[in-house]
Amino acid sequence: MSAPTSILIRNGTVVTAADQYKGDVLIEGEKITTIGSALDVRADRVIDATGKYLFPGGIDVHTHLDMPFGGSTSADDFETGTRAAAHGGTTTIVDFAIQYRGQTLHHAWDTWLKKAEGKATIDYGFHMIVTELNDQVEQEMDALVRQGLTSFKLFMAYPGVFMLDDASIFRALLRTGKNGGTICMHAENGGVIDVLVQRALAEGKTAPKYHALTRPARAAAVCRHSRRPARSTCFCRTTTTRSPGSTARNT
Repeated sequence: MSAPTSILIRNGTVVTAADQYKGDVLIEGEKITTIGSALDVRADRVIDATGKYLFPGGIDVHTHLDMPFGGSTSADDFETGTRAAAHGGTTTIVDFAIQYRGQTLHHAWDTWLKKAEGKATIDYGFHMIVTELNDQVEQEMDALVRQGLTSFKLFMAYPGVFMLDDASIFRALLRTGKNGGTICMHAENGGVIDVLVQRALAEGKTAPKYHALTRPARAAAVCRHSRRPARSTCFCRTTTTRSPGSTARNT
C-alpha cells in the first residue's frame, strides 16, 4: 500500500515563530504547502487535531550517534537515536563526522554517511570534526562547502585525540573566512583540564559531577579570549560550543 501523497491536519493549534492560532495544515509529498483556517481542499488523508498543538519539527544541531570515544561507543546509533528524536518532535539532526589523524575529510564524511544509511528515520546532516590540517585538508574544506557540508568543528581540548594546535586553528579560520564555512569551536584549555582530571582521579573523585567541576568556566573563558585576535584577523563565522562549567555564547 503506497503512502498518501497529501495529508490535511485540521482543527489544531498551529504554533509558529510569531503566532499561535486554530488552524489547518496541508502537507503534499514531504512539504507543508498551505497553513490557514478552515482550508477547503481535498487530501488523501485527513487527521483531526482538535485539542492538540501543531509545531514545526525541531532541529537538533549537536548529536553524537554511533560515535566511538574513550574505548566505548555512544549508546544510540542512527536508528535508535533518530527514532527517539522523532517521538520528541525533532525531525532533523546535525551529527559530527570525525576526521581521524591520517584520514581525509571525505573519508570521514563517507564513513558517517554509511553509519546513517538505511537506519535514520528523520532528516540529517553533518558537521566535520577536523583533527589534522594540511594543504590537502584545506582544499577539502573548500570542496565540502561547495558540496553542502559547511561547518567544521575544532577542538582546543582532548590532547592526542581531537585537539588542534593554534597554527592549524588559525589556518582553518582563515580558510572559512574565504570559503564561507562556519567554525564550531570547542573552547577549553585541554592541558589545564587534563591536570585537573588527573588530580580528581588521584583523590578518588569519580562521581559524574566531577566531569563538570574539572572543567571550570575560567578554563573555557581563557580559550575564547585567546581566539578573538585570530577571529578578528580572518573575518570568519564562528560559534562556541558550551562546555559543562562555562557560560559560553555563540559569537
